[in-house]
Amino acid sequence: MEYFTRAQIYEKIRQDILDGRYERGESLIEQKLAQEFGVSRTPVREVLRQLELDGLVGSIPNRGVFVIGITQEDIEDIYEIRRRIEGLAALWAADKMTEEEFAELENIYNLMEFYTPKHDVSQVAKLNTQFHEVIFKASHSKYLKNMLSNFQAYIQWARYASLKVPGRMEAALVEHKGILEAFRQKDRLLAEKLIMEHVANSSKNIKTAQ
Repeated sequence: MEYFTRAQIYEKIRQDILDGRYERGESLIEQKLAQEFGVSRTPVREVLRQLELDGLVGSIPNRGVFVIGITQEDIEDIYEIRRRIEGLAALWAADKMTEEEFAELENIYNLMEFYTPKHDVSQVAKLNTQFHEVIFKASHSKYLKNMLSNFQAYIQWARYASLKVPGRMEAALVEHKGILEAFRQKDRLLAEKLIMEHVANSSKNIKTAQ
C-alpha cells in the first residue's frame, strides 16, 4: 500500500471536497480514511481538524465529521477576493513585468488559443492558472504571492468550475487576449480594469450555471 504524508492526505481530501467527490453532509470516518491512505488515525485526525479550520468540514460531538464543502456564499467571497487581489496584481505587474515574463504570458495565451477550440477543459484550466500566476509573479510582490499560495486551491476550483460551462472557454480566451494586449501596451489601468471584469464575468457565469 502506498504511504501518504500528512500534507498529501490534506491536499487529496481538500481537493476531493472541492471537486465534489464528497457530497455535502457526507460523513468522513477517521478509521476508513486511515486505511485508505495506509496511515494511523493521528495524521487523519490532524487533517480533519485543519479542514474544519478551512471551513470545508464540520464536527458534531459524538457524531463525527461531516462535509460542508463550498457554499454559494463561499463562492461569492472567493470571487470578490479574486477580483480585488488580481486587479492589484495586474496594476503592479503592468509597471514591473519584464520582457521574459511577458514572453511567458504570451506563450501561455497562444497555448490557450490552441486548446480552446478542442474544448480541452482540463488543459485550458491549467493554462488559465499559469497565465494568472505569471501576472502575480510579475507584480514582484512577495506579499501578493503569499496571498495567492494560501488561496490557490480555491481559485483553481473556481476557474475549473466556470470553464466547464458551455461557451465560457471561448469568452475567457477573448478576455485573456485583451489582458495580454494591455500588458503589451504597459497600460496599468486598462490591465487592472480588464482583469477585474474577467473575474466578475467568471463569477456571473458560475452563478448562472448553478
